Amino acid sequence: MKRWASLLSVLVLMVAQSPSWVDVRAQPSSEDHQVSIAPSTTNNPHGEHADGGWEGSAQGVAYSEFNHRFAGLFVLLFGLAELGHALRYPLPFWTRLVLPSALAVIAAYLLIWSDHEAWPIGSLSFAQTFFGQDQEIIQHKFYGVFGATAAVSETLRRIGWAQHPAWSAPLVFLGLVGALLLFVHSHGSHPANHTIELHHALLGSLGVGAAISNAMVSWTSGTSNHPVKRWEAAWAGFVILMGIQLLVYFE
Repeated sequence: MKRWASLLSVLVLMVAQSPSWVDVRAQPSSEDHQVSIAPSTTNNPHGEHADGGWEGSAQGVAYSEFNHRFAGLFVLLFGLAELGHALRYPLPFWTRLVLPSALAVIAAYLLIWSDHEAWPIGSLSFAQTFFGQDQEIIQHKFYGVFGATAAVSETLRRIGWAQHPAWSAPLVFLGLVGALLLFVHSHGSHPANHTIELHHALLGSLGVGAAISNAMVSWTSGTSNHPVKRWEAAWAGFVILMGIQLLVYFE
């Protein structure tokens, strides 16, 4: 428990003390006040900012980097928990719920704060957010819905209330779709689009590997008597790499 607490403290500090956030907080805005690190409730339309453009601005970059690193923290945590189970460490039962709990936190954050101008914190309505023209916002909200759905199904599976293999489908199929969407995920007119696309392509590749590995864990007979099931270790490994990739994400 002490090791987990120490690791969590280090990871939280990595996110909270990100250089991009420190730099942004030190810069005055056009109205000569400090920029808050809290999720913004500005009513500017997507891609627009008082200083010329939200995408690529110091505020926009900091907001996006924090979102990715926040998600990465929880992805890494449940990846480590899954690795512990793959290696057959004698972990307490509650660690089986780290994955659905982490997905629930990520889902709630994305559904509320994924985009500064989207519902429910921005000027866009629910319909404009989920059914509008901005594919970036729609994809972010999809990841929120995916996380919430997978959190429910995995909780039911891991507490023994849902035994049928079909209950593992949300994590596998939605995870695969989410990974594939990363290959076409765009930040609009962002000046660092090539770097962002490279990050997302790598993350998408890891996501595909994670989805395939998880499918093998969930739907194979598992005849091997080896104490460490290879597909379980592969699934955990891909997830851990995804968490690290998100933690070092930059624009």
